[in-house]
Amino acid sequence: MEYKIRVEPNVKIFVNDMNPTGRNPILFIHGWPANHKMFEYQYNYLLQRGHRCIGLDMRGFGQSDKPLHGYDYDRLADDVRGVVDALGLRDFTLAGHSTGGAVAIRYMARHNGYGVSKLALFAAAAPSLIQRPHFPYGLKKEDVDQIIQATWTDRPNMLRDFGKKFFHQPVSQPFSDWFFQLGLQAASWSTISIALSWLAEQLFYDLAKIHVPTLILHGIHDQIVPYPLALAQKKGIKSSILVSFENSGHGVFNDERDKFNRELSRFIS
Repeated sequence: MEYKIRVEPNVKIFVNDMNPTGRNPILFIHGWPANHKMFEYQYNYLLQRGHRCIGLDMRGFGQSDKPLHGYDYDRLADDVRGVVDALGLRDFTLAGHSTGGAVAIRYMARHNGYGVSKLALFAAAAPSLIQRPHFPYGLKKEDVDQIIQATWTDRPNMLRDFGKKFFHQPVSQPFSDWFFQLGLQAASWSTISIALSWLAEQLFYDLAKIHVPTLILHGIHDQIVPYPLALAQKKGIKSSILVSFENSGHGVFNDERDKFNRELSRFIS
């Protein structure tokens, strides 16, 4: 079932609730610059096993409304809370990839993990996507500045270049084209605003506020969210398990799809 859920007076979030009567519900938050459809091959696997899968498009992306404001992690986490309340979700797994993982972490801290029984982080952009004086990991600020500038001047070309770094394993040209189209469905201002949030947002204190079982899935060849960030998450979240993917990059959900799906299914069950 598909919904447009109002989270602000003039902002509605698109949600695809698949198998609403299924067991072990899992709410997916996609990464930048795609939308909930990026998890297609996780939906296929989990739905066959009787799970309830819920995919949302963050504001500005996919089929959600695309306002000019509201792209800080607090507002994005509040959007998630609006979806949780509208669907009456309880005892569910919250799952996020990359920026979606960062938003999931902020949700856990800001909303005290409301309704969440388990947390799954896939190449999550936390505790900081960029390097800082006390955190020498992540991307350089200049790298993000280049992404922002490229989005201003030639967004399709930026998306193509980003896609080349996304997966570690080769993908077919049709698959690459499909993934490229997911990024084009976003608004340009949303794409830029999220990148600006990477520069501003830090989640070091948020990690300590997570008190549910947490699964961290991360590729060691990740060129976008480097593997040391997964180690920082493991250290910062007490009840966490880190599963490393030796043959994966940022697109860990596809690079080693079978292993990824097995680990996720086992965790939410």
